Amino acid sequence: MSRREIREKVIQTLYECEFRPDEREEIVSVRSTELAGEERSHFLHLTEGVLQNASSLDEVFRPLLKKGWSLERIPTVDKMILRLAIFELSYEKDVPKAVVINEAVELAKSFSGEESGRFINGVLGRVAKEEAGQITEQ
Repeated sequence: MSRREIREKVIQTLYECEFRPDEREEIVSVRSTELAGEERSHFLHLTEGVLQNASSLDEVFRPLLKKGWSLERIPTVDKMILRLAIFELSYEKDVPKAVVINEAVELAKSFSGEESGRFINGVLGRVAKEEAGQITEQ
């Protein structure tokens, strides 16, 4: 299974957990049984990392949303994609930032459509610029 396919499975799992928070452990366990070895380990690392850090991941991109946008206004699947990408940008130093952003854009296009892809690209571009100290106030 490719890293993209693992990311897709992570997004599906995060999405399901968002609507069934009391069943998170069971959801993650069931979805992880379909994987083995390195794939399972990577899936669990990403899924559990995002679930454990969801609030702090949201706080990374919340201030970067365009005026008039709030976290509540973002479609759930787009929010899951942003959380995963920001987790990878923060904790997966072996994956180039451009790859993380591109993968997130492709996931958004796949799960939500072209407009979501552009939105995700814009937010993650701002996250990357802020990390590099290149962002200016709106």
